[in-house]
Amino acid sequence: MWHIYDEHQFWGMHLFWWIFWIIIILWIFATPWDIPGQRTKRETPLGILKKRFAKGEITKEEYKEMKKTLGKD
Repeated sequence: MWHIYDEHQFWGMHLFWWIFWIIIILWIFATPWDIPGQRTKRETPLGILKKRFAKGEITKEEYKEMKKTLGKD
C-alpha cells in the first residue's frame, strides 16, 4: 500500500530543511557584528589619524602633514 509520505519522500524534504536551518544558524554566528568584546572592524590609517587629532595627541600641523603623507588631501 502506497502512502503520500513514504520514507524516501519524507526524509528527502526533512533532510533539506535540517541543512537549510543549519546553514542559516551558522551564517548568523559567522557574521561579524559590532558587539563589544566581539570581532572589531579594522581601522584605516586615516581613521587612526583622525582619532589621534580628536584626542589632542597631535597638533593641527602634524595632522595635516601626516594626512598629506598618507595621500589623503
